[in-house]
Amino acid sequence: MGEKAKIAVTPAIQVGGSLFTPEQLATMAKIVGEDAVIEMTPFKQLYLEIPLERREVIVEELQRSGLEVYPAGFVTKSLIVCNFCKGAEEAGLETAKGINKAIAGIETPTPVKVGYAGCALGTSEPLLKDIGVVKMRDSFDIYVGGEAKGLKASLAKLLVSGLSEAQLVPVITNVIDFYKRNAKGKEVFSKFIERITLDQLKKIALG
Repeated sequence: MGEKAKIAVTPAIQVGGSLFTPEQLATMAKIVGEDAVIEMTPFKQLYLEIPLERREVIVEELQRSGLEVYPAGFVTKSLIVCNFCKGAEEAGLETAKGINKAIAGIETPTPVKVGYAGCALGTSEPLLKDIGVVKMRDSFDIYVGGEAKGLKASLAKLLVSGLSEAQLVPVITNVIDFYKRNAKGKEVFSKFIERITLDQLKKIALG
């Protein structure tokens, strides 16, 4: 048995949510083999264990089938999105794709979940994510510090509101970078937010 690598696999961000095609499922099944397991994670990602020496070839094969591949482990996860029920343009599908491209796979002290909702219905539960983005008509609000796990689950707090689309990626990456620089060991993001003040984080976020 050779060395194994774990990768995270998701379908592309699209109207309708996390949709796999039969071809994509068949491709994954062929790659991992009959004796392997595919893990569904809380991040809306599937974890696959693959031979390390074939990683590059396998990633290319998955991408050809329309799947997206990300690192597993202590990184910013791929964007967890809503179903864009108000339509791609109104709900900001391209905006969500831009955020995902900028943040997915950044190494962090612990896994960081970023959620996106195209309207105030918030079907992707952005207020239960470490960082949540909510589109409000023509602007965006960002929330931080949501925690879905445990008996002390809590909602994220509003960090900044009324952002333009152009401000989103800089603000989110500023927050992630500040967390990376100032977390104590493997301090989870929600605990980090409790330890610092929102006013301090807002100043960092807005640069």
